[in-house]
Amino acid sequence: MKEIESLEKLLDEVGIKYNNEQLLLTALTHRSYLNEHHNIKEHNERLEFLGDAVLELVVTEYLYKNYKNPEGDLTNWRSALVKTETISEVAKELGVEQYILMSRGEAKSLGRSRQLILANIFEAIIGSIYLDQGLDSAKKFIHEQLIVKLDKILSDKLYIDPKSLFQELVQDKEGITPYYEVIEEEGPDHDKLFTVGVFVGEKNWGEGKGPSKQAAQAGAAIKAIEKYKK
Repeated sequence: MKEIESLEKLLDEVGIKYNNEQLLLTALTHRSYLNEHHNIKEHNERLEFLGDAVLELVVTEYLYKNYKNPEGDLTNWRSALVKTETISEVAKELGVEQYILMSRGEAKSLGRSRQLILANIFEAIIGSIYLDQGLDSAKKFIHEQLIVKLDKILSDKLYIDPKSLFQELVQDKEGITPYYEVIEEEGPDHDKLFTVGVFVGEKNWGEGKGPSKQAAQAGAAIKAIEKYKK
């Protein structure tokens, strides 16, 4: 398929070249695609299962070897690094979204549903690299695409609930509590996408989007923290 060939070129740029191209194709195949293409027999959930385990092992090993912090700190950092929001964003940056094989209905999904699909694809790609080339190649991929995000997570304290962190910053400086307002709602009831702003007094310090008000609030708080510290 032309799309797969293009994706292989993209992955080539980040140091990936498949021996078995079918593994890449399977990693990109969402379960829903099989409903419309009966000649396809395998979707990516088994590769996702494998990739999830490889991802957790590689990240855990990296944290253990590079930081002397107690187990609680390392657990929080790992959670921030491998959570759905982080790895789905990495998948977007990698450019895989346009190559996912899924049903026409699933392709219209927004918000949390789309985040989960992207995160699962990223884990499935890790699983496919592991099967195709072994642990060292999978580890290299994870380091170059995901672990590079750790410095920002630590420097911006993104492993701490961002709403709590922003509230702490504002209360220390101004003695008041920030508040959140829904600015926009998109999509059907079963697949909403919220846009929320966080305000200090009358000033909007940041806006976030998410599949729930809580997720959108967290996104707004992250942006507000970056601005507020300047």
